[in-house]
Amino acid sequence: MAAVFACLADDSRRHVLDVLVRDGRASASAIAREVQISRQAVAKHLSLLAEAGLVTSERAGREVLYTVRPDPLQEAAQWLDRAAVAWDRRLAALKAAAEGREGDQTATR
Repeated sequence: MAAVFACLADDSRRHVLDVLVRDGRASASAIAREVQISRQAVAKHLSLLAEAGLVTSERAGREVLYTVRPDPLQEAAQWLDRAAVAWDRRLAALKAAAEGREGDQTATR
């Protein structure tokens, strides 16, 4: 999951993913036209996205077409959801303690 978050931390890679999500499949050249960076830079981003398991590639004639793999993104989203719930509970408990309601169980649910 660390590789997924590392990839998502980069604006250009997120933009490449956005193009792939929107278009379904695209070549590095087509993506480069959309994100306005060089084809070589797009190819490097796609390589990193593939290493993280976020995209797959398939040869179609002379082109290589890339598609998004949703599973790693769903796993990352689920992890973030669990982390958000845990932080919400901790913050509610802190708020209850600050307001002098340490024994109030409704604040931690």
